[in-house]
Amino acid sequence: MTTAGGLLVLTPPPGRPSRPGKAPGPYRRLLAAPGARAFTAGNLIARLPMGMFGVSAVIMISGAYGSYALAGAVTATGLAATALVAPWTARLVDRHGQARVAVPATAVAALGSLALLLCVHHHAPAWTLFAAYAATATTPNTGGMSRARWAHMHRGDPAALHAANAFEQAVDELCFMLGPVLAAFLCSALFPEAGTLVGAILLFTGVVLFAAQRSTEPPVAPRTTKGSPLRAPGMPALLAVFGATGAVFGAMEVVTIAYADGPVAGPVLALQAAGSCAAGLVFGRARRTAGLRTCLAAMALLMPMPLLGAGTGSLLAVACGLLVAGMATAPTMVTAMATVQRITPRGQLNEGMTLAVTAILGGIAVGSATGGWTVERWGPAYGYVLPAAAAALALALSVLVPAGPWPEKAAGKTARA
Repeated sequence: MTTAGGLLVLTPPPGRPSRPGKAPGPYRRLLAAPGARAFTAGNLIARLPMGMFGVSAVIMISGAYGSYALAGAVTATGLAATALVAPWTARLVDRHGQARVAVPATAVAALGSLALLLCVHHHAPAWTLFAAYAATATTPNTGGMSRARWAHMHRGDPAALHAANAFEQAVDELCFMLGPVLAAFLCSALFPEAGTLVGAILLFTGVVLFAAQRSTEPPVAPRTTKGSPLRAPGMPALLAVFGATGAVFGAMEVVTIAYADGPVAGPVLALQAAGSCAAGLVFGRARRTAGLRTCLAAMALLMPMPLLGAGTGSLLAVACGLLVAGMATAPTMVTAMATVQRITPRGQLNEGMTLAVTAILGGIAVGSATGGWTVERWGPAYGYVLPAAAAALALALSVLVPAGPWPEKAAGKTARA
């Protein structure tokens, strides 16, 4: 305690310095940026249906037509169509801006979902289901648009971008955790088409709210002559890894729905996303990151857990296996998506990330169709062989992805030297 100019000043005792306030965590710092909470809220609403549409379609179609194979084939067709259309939608976003492209593209996709709903409700011919679900292919990559905003806001800050990628992956997993639960509840408690109807409404509402946040929207990139990001070194091999990873998700969803066979399917399937969400948040707070092959090795090691649970004949054992297996997926996706951002030219970021999502959707389509076929011929328990095999394939394909610094990164180091 001292006096200064007649004022009493309290000072800490010798040897006991005053402690500053605790620094905010990485996620609090992210959301403290101007406009971040607003676009995150809108994007969260828009992404929640991503975990609803597949489960809703499988429950709705299998209930009306009595065939898991048909349900898996229809969802696979819609995902395959999205895989073809999404890169073009993303290219339009890069050239004309998120707000100008995302809203009309979402309106078309929502109408496709409503058309599917009506076709199933009136028990229309099977080919109409494929046509209606294919119309949802214009759905914009809302997760990619959100990541592009973070990349623009925190360019030049690798630590913040790592936290942002982990946060976005956790949001993805949260949506795939809550989406199936909500879809299963709506389809069983209200009517079979309720999940698809609510999902379409949430998708359109969320995209409109997200697009309205113009202050954080990345500027429109000038037209580039570099061609597709597919030409970036290492990109084709990386997309093959994404495809195999998508097959893990697609097969796991259809097989788990068939294994649980009831309203509990949503909560059981959500446990995989719960494990992934928790692991993603922890991974984002870590000061050190793991390599892509290390993450894929962990996924290949943990993905057989649901198969072991199914071998016991216990749904609880399968649920626990899904929870454990999910812990490897978020770190893998965060690391892989960070690699995509690193090798994609800045002016093509939406397109580059959408190519990654497209590869995942293609893998999900193959996994869904193969899962439905396997379930009908050999039963759900044997279906869990598929995600385990797909995880092992992803690890094997990662050998083709260059492990060292990317060419443009090495060139930058040479120029600075």
